[in-house]
Amino acid sequence: MAAIDCGTNSIRLLVADLPGPDAGPDSPLGELVRRLEIVRLGQGVDRTGRLAPEAIERTRVVLASYAADIEKLGAERVRMCATSASRDASNAGDFRAMVEQTLGVGPEVVTGDEEARLSFTGAVRGLPADAQPPYLVVDIGGGSTEFVVGTREGGVRAAISVDVGCVRMTERHLHGDPPGLDQIAAAQADIAAAVDRALAAVPGREAATLVGLAGSVTTVVAVAEGLPGYDPERIHHARVSYDEVARVTADLLGKSREQRLAIPAMHPGRADVIGAGALVLRVIMERAGMPSVVASEHDILDGIAWSLA
Repeated sequence: MAAIDCGTNSIRLLVADLPGPDAGPDSPLGELVRRLEIVRLGQGVDRTGRLAPEAIERTRVVLASYAADIEKLGAERVRMCATSASRDASNAGDFRAMVEQTLGVGPEVVTGDEEARLSFTGAVRGLPADAQPPYLVVDIGGGSTEFVVGTREGGVRAAISVDVGCVRMTERHLHGDPPGLDQIAAAQADIAAAVDRALAAVPGREAATLVGLAGSVTTVVAVAEGLPGYDPERIHHARVSYDEVARVTADLLGKSREQRLAIPAMHPGRADVIGAGALVLRVIMERAGMPSVVASEHDILDGIAWSLA
């Protein structure tokens, strides 16, 4: 099977074999290929309400490459989910037509609730024993952040999506290079208001473990751990304290884009928005009272895959 997650900032592909019928509940996917490309589909959407033609074209080029991989590996089932940017855009029809022509199947523009549930499914399978339930899973994307509370056995208890993400907050507030203290304060206030709304809707403060998903979280963890490069195996299920997240956030917000690009674990396409992404994570930990976060490399992409089982 093949799963594609098209978000505000990145588009990702997972081609994998599903476990056999006799496999246990914790059996992993038989991963064949996992790819990520930064296409910034949500460029300017918060301001214009439309997908930029050049952003759609960047996405088409990558999607064509993914379609070639899918055909080469012989995937029998394909599901593509498109999230925040294509939910918000008034010209979503142009995007859908491009996907159908390039991939052969249409994108599912999932609701925030479905996005949250897919993220939870992907994240909680295989969590280490010291990650105690119930879990608060947060998926910090480019345009939105999903909050999900639940357990592996009982599933999702509550979920909500709020329009706070690393691209949206950067475009809305963090215009300096590096951003000024007033810009950071405005972003923090915006994020805190959204996080408080989310935590009022889902019982996140009752969770025992915070699980963080997506590139903002994994990059912060990589920087906190001092990794010499981006290493998914070392990042997956690493636990980082609030103090370390706060330290890395302040450091990233105090650097210019050029200085952030020099960080060994930094993806070039993430350097201009990572400060906002780190700030979202820090504020979530503050408002939820979480002393640490467990990073997961398995997220909505894996949830999409499991949905095909």
